[in-house]
Amino acid sequence: MSNSNNKGNNIMIPNARQAMDQFKMEAANQVGVNLKQGYNGDLTSREAGSVGGQMVKKMIEAYENGMK
Repeated sequence: MSNSNNKGNNIMIPNARQAMDQFKMEAANQVGVNLKQGYNGDLTSREAGSVGGQMVKKMIEAYENGMK
């Protein structure tokens, strides 16, 4: 069952959007993808995937470091 009020990747905490955008920009910079503020629909699937992959990698590292 899905909640009809859930419209995709809405961030529930107001300050989280800015933090996630900054995190995304840092990840893009680390993998050499030129991200700009706003629309980035001109990225290739490979570029977008490498940014997302880098974000996941960093989140896993942060989680593992927090477990020590």
